[in-house]
Amino acid sequence: MAKAKKTSKKPVAKKLTARSKKSAPRKIAKKPVVKKLLVQKAVKKTAPKKSPAKKTVVTKKSATKTSTLTIGSSVPAFSMKTTRGTMVDSTQHMGTPYVLYFYPKDDTPGCTVEACDFRDNLRQFGKLGMPVYGVSKDDLKSHQMFKEKFQLPFDLATDDSGVAEKFGSWVEKNMYGKKYMGIERSTFLIDAKGKIAALWRGVSVPGHVAEVLAAAQKL
Repeated sequence: MAKAKKTSKKPVAKKLTARSKKSAPRKIAKKPVVKKLLVQKAVKKTAPKKSPAKKTVVTKKSATKTSTLTIGSSVPAFSMKTTRGTMVDSTQHMGTPYVLYFYPKDDTPGCTVEACDFRDNLRQFGKLGMPVYGVSKDDLKSHQMFKEKFQLPFDLATDDSGVAEKFGSWVEKNMYGKKYMGIERSTFLIDAKGKIAALWRGVSVPGHVAEVLAAAQKL
């Protein structure tokens, strides 16, 4: 009996089909991620900080006094036009006490309240034979409108010749970082000899006229 020949089987190389090639996962090289944290921190440290704008309000300390007038000082020489169409000056009231009050501007809140307080107490000043004059840098037309609007029965005088400067009521102010010159609210009680009997600077309007009247009643 003939023996069967042994045939040696060659290993078959397995070929990848097109399908298997497509399904084979592809290795994607990962790009290194650049961290920006350190850079951002460095920027934050070097960035300048914005400071909020500071608001400055007008205060008594910011007002610069230019006059040395005190109680007992003689009234500086002055002459001003009034809403009556006449002049008021430093000599015409010799022998008669009077009130001279300086205010910033016609028809503004504080100035209106102050003027109306003098209006409401004018009869009491009249009993003392004491005229009242309000003074600002506004012109006569503005004064007249202010008088009519609030029925002010006393004269308003226009300071166009530096009277406020003589009384130390024209000062430098600083509001919201802006410097400017203006009238500081102030009142002068002048006696029959033409001397300052009492004075108020940096006036706070509430109760002020009552203080002036009380001082006037003691003359």
